[in-house]
Amino acid sequence: MAKAAKSAPPAQPADPMPRRIEPCVATLVDEPPKGPEWAFEVKWDGYRLAVHVEPGEVRAITRGGYDWTKKFSAIVAEARDFGHTSMIIDGEAVVLDDQSRSDFGLLQRAVGKKPSLHEPSEIIFYAFDLLYLDGRDLRSLPLSERRQLLEPIVAGRTGAIRFSEEVDADGAEFFRAACELGLEGIIAKRRDKPYHSGRRPEWLKIKCARRDWFVIVGYEPSTMPGAIGRLLLAAKKGDGLVYVGGCGTGWSNKESSQLRELLDAIPAKRPPVALKRKGAVFSEPLLVADIEYRAWTQDGKLRHPSFQGVREMEGPTEIVEIDRDA
Repeated sequence: MAKAAKSAPPAQPADPMPRRIEPCVATLVDEPPKGPEWAFEVKWDGYRLAVHVEPGEVRAITRGGYDWTKKFSAIVAEARDFGHTSMIIDGEAVVLDDQSRSDFGLLQRAVGKKPSLHEPSEIIFYAFDLLYLDGRDLRSLPLSERRQLLEPIVAGRTGAIRFSEEVDADGAEFFRAACELGLEGIIAKRRDKPYHSGRRPEWLKIKCARRDWFVIVGYEPSTMPGAIGRLLLAAKKGDGLVYVGGCGTGWSNKESSQLRELLDAIPAKRPPVALKRKGAVFSEPLLVADIEYRAWTQDGKLRHPSFQGVREMEGPTEIVEIDRDA
């Protein structure tokens, strides 16, 4: 009697696909880590997104869990054509400036309601992690294996979805080069670690900071008596000054009171810059502030400024000068 054929082993049940995965968030540190277990990428300055691909549905979910599918239609349309039944890709949506640097201000305008020189179709999604693929939850795999599965899906694409490449370099050298190019910073990730939601030590961010001298043209009072709420700052433009924003951090309570005393001693007869702001107290442009900041916004203001010190202005050439045509 012939033996019965062996039946095939039962198929492994698919992992249920999560409707949302809280993203892994990098921890801010001062210096890049050392060691071969670390991989480095550019820190993109945009909106963190998870692109969910399911049969009959593609969704773009923000870091906070909002469905922004309609705002990122080009990204969603391209994800439909990947040829996979289901997947969750982690990445960052950005708009690049004319030097191929991600610019958060340009992105805000592209997705906003105000008129913009940049269309929503210019938004690029840089994919850097793969969390789910065709019925399999990949979060327990080390980063290196997740990236190996992601790379053939998105690498080489030049459309709305692109691969966020690892940079094969020493972390300190890469960070120095990134800052010289005007990038926001770099990301370091442990190649051997699984994916965990929330702020994690296996993902690190190292930000570039710029530092320059700006003229103090006044202040906004603090709710604390005798103190300053925000310094009003200006840069040189042509033969005059132009307002570049306010700075409200970086000083102690004692320093805040001392700054107010200094500025109250040199009141301006007329505002040194074209600025109408209720409650502003203007001063003669005789003092300069040492300001650390991340970047410039699209409308010519300092992004994330922090006060580092103050002194008398020794000459107009020491302060930042903005191009006359800017």
